[in-house]
Amino acid sequence: MVKVIVFLSRRTEMSREDFERYMRETHVPLLVRMPGLRRLVVNWVRPDPSGPAPAYDAVGEDWFDDAEALGAAFASPEVKAVVDDVPNFLDMDKFELLVTEEEDMPLPAGTAPRRATPHGQ
Repeated sequence: MVKVIVFLSRRTEMSREDFERYMRETHVPLLVRMPGLRRLVVNWVRPDPSGPAPAYDAVGEDWFDDAEALGAAFASPEVKAVVDDVPNFLDMDKFELLVTEEEDMPLPAGTAPRRATPHGQ
């Protein structure tokens, strides 16, 4: 699998609620039209009330079978629509995009995968 990981920071004049609504109602419908997209994940960054404000509001993951599928998607008119929409809600000075290849790392023998639990539990 090849993933595009994007670090998303909202425009300064946009509230967190408006940012999340825009993502869900406007941007995600554009993303799901990308050819070859296998999975889409949005990781919403939740600020720690006792710490500094996070640098990003969300981290997106767009999954593709391989580099060829990603290249075909990036050459499509559907991706042009995604790219054209990005400045409408993101701070382009903070926007970061990485293309990654996922590799599962083995756990030690006898170790069962653990479920994530809410912070502090």
